[in-house]
Amino acid sequence: MMDLAGLNARFAIQDALVFKPGPGGLVVAEVENQAASALIALQGAQLMRWTPRGEEPVIWLSGAARFTPGKSIRGGVPVCWPWFGAHASEAGFPAHGYARTVPWEVLATEAPSATQTRLVMRLVETDATRAWWPHDTPVECHITLGETLDLELVTRNAGREPVTIGEALHTYFHVGDVERVQVLGLEDGEYLDKVEGFRRKTQSGPVVISGEVDRVYVNNPAACVISDPVLQRRILIDKHGSESTVVWNPWIEKAAKMGDLGDAGYRHMLCVESGNVADNLVDIAPGEQHRLWVSYRVER
Repeated sequence: MMDLAGLNARFAIQDALVFKPGPGGLVVAEVENQAASALIALQGAQLMRWTPRGEEPVIWLSGAARFTPGKSIRGGVPVCWPWFGAHASEAGFPAHGYARTVPWEVLATEAPSATQTRLVMRLVETDATRAWWPHDTPVECHITLGETLDLELVTRNAGREPVTIGEALHTYFHVGDVERVQVLGLEDGEYLDKVEGFRRKTQSGPVVISGEVDRVYVNNPAACVISDPVLQRRILIDKHGSESTVVWNPWIEKAAKMGDLGDAGYRHMLCVESGNVADNLVDIAPGEQHRLWVSYRVER
């Protein structure tokens, strides 16, 4: 892996991007352009912050988050790959895959304009990762930061056999008061309710939060919106290559047991995750690739 001096010599962009030591000794990329500021950890290719100019933060990072090599960070946009949730057959394998807890390498950076900064990163495979996932599937994360935030997860099957993956961009959004927000665009959608043992249900009206919510909306490629009357804004979520949307808030009891969500942290975060999970796992033929793309922007 390249050290800080090497990263900055090769990939820093004047007045836009610099690599520096982050919390817990993690290496981070700090972005400051004319449209937004952001912070990305090279561990997990995890976006931790994104704040358009003149806005409240859009991405939520827990004030009690732990920054430890090999451990997931609470908040931001963890990359869940190549499976979502528990592994299908190995209980001891890491939940939500391993991509969010291992190093990624920087492949390229660019500034298409004064208001956009782009990073391209690739997951670093090791003997440890191959023990969890023995398939030859190079995966990249493309992050474009500006007035809009675009994230793209690109998985290529370089092997000789088909592979099946689950994936999600586990985005934590900052909200004024989770009890007052509504998620629009999932009306009449079928979902699996994890809180009730994955019972299948149909959404009636907007999604509202008044207790623990852990739902997988399946067969649902639609865009959706987080309407936030407290912060007086709407967060628009557009996506391609995604057939699932996960909505999650742990609520009071579960949040208290987690230890890294912070006091009343649950009240100011809501996860709306774009991906392909449960009924919507992705088959990738040899030589083919799959692209999961999401875009976020704020509207007032």
